[in-house]
Amino acid sequence: MTAFWGEFIGTMLLILLGEGVVANVVLDKTKGNNGGLISITFGWAIAVFAGVFASVELGGSGHLNPAVSIAMAVLGNFEWANVGLYIAAQMGGAFTGAVVVWLAYRQHFNETKDADTKMAVFCTSPAIRSSTNNIITEIIGTFVLILGALLMAKSEVKLGALDALPVALLVLGIGLSLGGPTGYAINPARDLAPRIAHAILPIPNKRDSDWSYSWVPVIGPIIGALLAVGVKSLL
Repeated sequence: MTAFWGEFIGTMLLILLGEGVVANVVLDKTKGNNGGLISITFGWAIAVFAGVFASVELGGSGHLNPAVSIAMAVLGNFEWANVGLYIAAQMGGAFTGAVVVWLAYRQHFNETKDADTKMAVFCTSPAIRSSTNNIITEIIGTFVLILGALLMAKSEVKLGALDALPVALLVLGIGLSLGGPTGYAINPARDLAPRIAHAILPIPNKRDSDWSYSWVPVIGPIIGALLAVGVKSLL
């Protein structure tokens, strides 16, 4: 159970800091209102660093992402028997992190009138809606994440306590370069669990949780991860 709680806490920190920066930028009357995409991408990079570091220190593997856990299992670097446990921890941590963000910004959710903006704190949505193009974008983003992480894992460079930093920088790059079309979920738990939180929480004047799109940031990252594993195996 140590691994479960390490993964749970790590994913909770990922969502708390990642969705926290989104809330700070998009919600009304915050100190960071209108901070822009750069603030959001840097915030998510820091969230990844903090989450991976915490997970590993607490006995997890630092996956924080079902696509990562599945990719590691396919490669034979992670026990399939533990995949379900890790995904449960990732979903639970992501849901909890989303609830804590809502608690921290509760007054600002009340002040914000636009329902789409409120939902954007919790989950992704496409800039131009097209299931085919949106899932391709998520596949590409996750492919870059997983292949990059796998190659980094083979690197001889050791940073000690900063071992999580290269992956955080990779996520920063993905956000800046590929985040425009869909908001770069690249993680099923990061999108689905907070989307469920959005549906459940008593947020005033909220919209539906856009369930018709919800499968894209779940299926896309898994396909991208499997493609990355295939390319890595060929290499």
